[in-house]
Amino acid sequence: MFTTDSEFFLTVHRTHSAELRAEAARDRLARTLPQRSARGWLTRRR
Repeated sequence: MFTTDSEFFLTVHRTHSAELRAEAARDRLARTLPQRSARGWLTRRR
């Protein structure tokens, strides 16, 4: 699978950096979406 330790560490680094980029993209998307109100249909007063 991996012929050297350097290939293994490079693969781990690439995987980790891809996860960080995906998390940052998700956070950016969450900031662009409108905030949901705290009083939705579940918490509506009667």
